[in-house]
Amino acid sequence: MIELLLQLIAILAVMAGTAFSVLGVLGFIGMPDVYTRLHAASKAGPLGAGMILLGVAFAAGDWSVSARAVLGFLFLIATSPLSAHLLARAALKSGVRPDSRTSVNEYDANQ
Repeated sequence: MIELLLQLIAILAVMAGTAFSVLGVLGFIGMPDVYTRLHAASKAGPLGAGMILLGVAFAAGDWSVSARAVLGFLFLIATSPLSAHLLARAALKSGVRPDSRTSVNEYDANQ
């Protein structure tokens, strides 16, 4: 009974992770510039991959695999905002302009 419940939780987590990943890809494709694309990719992508890892943790049945999957999830969630911030700053410093539909650019002195 417990094993069936763990398998059900694993299936739901993998399905939710897949949904978040698809939403992240759709957001990445639909956004107009690098900054908004980074926002979509850095929010939904790691959450989707993390949910899939949590599904693996529930389905594995082995504590060492589960522990590594949970640590991988925590690593993704912890490092994704930092990497997105660094990529956005690098794009800004290299002169990549935001799309005209972006209304706020606090770093641009010419605005």
